[in-house]
Amino acid sequence: MIEQMKTTGHSENNRLPGNGGFTLIELTVVIVILSVVALLVFPRLPSVHEGDLKTSARTLAAGLRYLVDKAISTKQYYRLRVNFSKSEMAVTKVIPENEEVAVTDEALSRLALVDRTGFVDITTSCLGKQSEGEAVLEFSPLGAADFAVFHLKSEDGTRYYTVVLYPGSGRVSVLEGYQDGTISAEGQEEAP
Repeated sequence: MIEQMKTTGHSENNRLPGNGGFTLIELTVVIVILSVVALLVFPRLPSVHEGDLKTSARTLAAGLRYLVDKAISTKQYYRLRVNFSKSEMAVTKVIPENEEVAVTDEALSRLALVDRTGFVDITTSCLGKQSEGEAVLEFSPLGAADFAVFHLKSEDGTRYYTVVLYPGSGRVSVLEGYQDGTISAEGQEEAP
């Protein structure tokens, strides 16, 4: 068999002309098909920052719940200050002379929204709706002083989350979208 290969000049590893690789037309067709699929699929994929707003809402809810629990368990007064222009929050401890001091609790001192998210407005039962300047919420040994609705938005302003803080129980709800919350005449907690 080896002698036959030598005499014919062909081996099993040699390919016949025309069977080597893909043609330019085949490659072009494959690239066009992949491009069309990418154009159809890419807009439906979630954004890289899609979870940032949800993370901010959950972080805020957890921080509010922790702040309520901290105020009740330590029998201390706290204030949460929200700066709308910077989308920043700061928690301070209120001492008996009504002076504010920095909190030493690391969980409260690092309370912040994720980048590319911000506050739209905050509505409280006492202060009404605020969307500019600074909003101040009070927390006492009885828990949250006011019913509060926090509206958060994505950087591009297309997506919203609502965080609702209920007084008394200290319950916190996270709702997708821009939801308005109210307290009924009987004082029952409601959120759509």
